[in-house]
Amino acid sequence: MTDWPEDQLEVGEQRWPLAPAHLLPRERWLWWQQLWSDVLALGERYRIRPASGWWEDGVQVEALAALAAWVERYDSGEWDDPPGKLSLLYDLERVRELIRGSEPFHPERDRATFTRFLIDAGCQPPPAMGGEATCPPHRQW
Repeated sequence: MTDWPEDQLEVGEQRWPLAPAHLLPRERWLWWQQLWSDVLALGERYRIRPASGWWEDGVQVEALAALAAWVERYDSGEWDDPPGKLSLLYDLERVRELIRGSEPFHPERDRATFTRFLIDAGCQPPPAMGGEATCPPHRQW
């Protein structure tokens, strides 16, 4: 039995908190899926490459979630502050230092470990077609 509503929430439909601590199990799953998607997009756009297993390191999770939220506010037009955007760009190197690890993150290789982490953490996956949970498409920043 699941507690997914008939009108399921979708990744990217709302602004999520910077941490999933007070979310329901199904919302935590979506929060983590959105962060996975954001990490992929940050990697493409800004060459932000976290360590393998970044989801198990609270500092890396907080840094990545905060950076994704910061970028989203500029991209959505909510913030229009050129000096602030420059600050974001200057801070990328500091973020890279926070998320650096001994082994780099490889999405294809690390996806199964990430999914196991979510399940072990009590996140509730959505009912999926064919019995498999899917990864959302990442944001196109």
